Amino acid sequence: MAVEEDEDGSEKAVVQYVNFNQDAGCFAYSTSVGFRIYSCDPLKQTLRRDLDGGVGIVEMVFRSNILGLVGAAARNKVIIWDDDQSRCIGELFFRSEVRAVRLRRDAVVAVLEHKVHVHSLSDLKPLHEVETFDNPRGVCAISPASTMFVLACPGTMSGGEVRLELYSLGKTLFVQAHESPLACLALSQDGRLLATASIKGTIVRIFDTNDGTKLHELRRGAERAEIFSLALSVNCHWLAVSSDKCTVHVFNLVRSKFEHKPRRRLPRLSASSIFSLAANSSMVQGVLPSYLKSDWSFAQFRLPADSRAIVAFGAAKNTVIIICGDGSYYRCAYDPDRGGDMVQKEFAKFT
Repeated sequence: MAVEEDEDGSEKAVVQYVNFNQDAGCFAYSTSVGFRIYSCDPLKQTLRRDLDGGVGIVEMVFRSNILGLVGAAARNKVIIWDDDQSRCIGELFFRSEVRAVRLRRDAVVAVLEHKVHVHSLSDLKPLHEVETFDNPRGVCAISPASTMFVLACPGTMSGGEVRLELYSLGKTLFVQAHESPLACLALSQDGRLLATASIKGTIVRIFDTNDGTKLHELRRGAERAEIFSLALSVNCHWLAVSSDKCTVHVFNLVRSKFEHKPRRRLPRLSASSIFSLAANSSMVQGVLPSYLKSDWSFAQFRLPADSRAIVAFGAAKNTVIIICGDGSYYRCAYDPDRGGDMVQKEFAKFT
């Protein structure tokens, strides 16, 4: 871990983990010396805590005083932190490393490599335990709305299967979302829509959580990519995607296939991709029609090389907030009618 100095001479570490809160009004990031919380618009530090041993994971419950922490060293324990009291008010211990934590106002979810544990947030009593396929990335999503509690995680039969627990309806569904293992999941605020991506990273799919119906198939690009984040807008009209290709894509989920679409620039196929497709004519017949028929991104924003970013929709209409691991913050706007290149409205460094 590279350590830098703040202006006052105190130790400052680079970002280890970063995530938005449930309404994307804030984001929190952890370092080897503690954690920080910033409001997204305007960008402003609202909380700084230095903790012995550092923090590996930090998750918020909206803008409340309650946070979920995993230490930088003790990775098998989830700490429930009350910042009003500046102390731990509860702990959950597990036999293996906690890969991810998800929070609602009424629940805390701890994701292990082969299990997902759901506990009540008020008293930490266990509510449910789910067996999963290998999940080293800690892939999991929960809906934040109080009216609908939906959990999405890997199933048990294959790496590309999604298990949906609709707790509010007492229903469990299994969706074969991808052939390759899952890389990222996202749920809409109301839990109605599920977005999925695999480690292949070329296709993002949208499903109806009520019955598992596939609603959209969206193509991020032609070549493999590591998907860092997926985000659905509050009204479920838009989907944002960030990846290691350093382009943030926004997809239109409501524009009819029969409406006029803005002219788009198809991504370039590398020589290796072209030769791979051409090597087998039957493969061309099977893959190329799907490639051409896929829904491509509506708007795009290019980040500097090697950027690792997460994305969410901003409070202002037709804006996205992009947070990068190097401490960069972008607020960008897209034209909801024309699409194309997004306009950078703000840039800042928060570390």
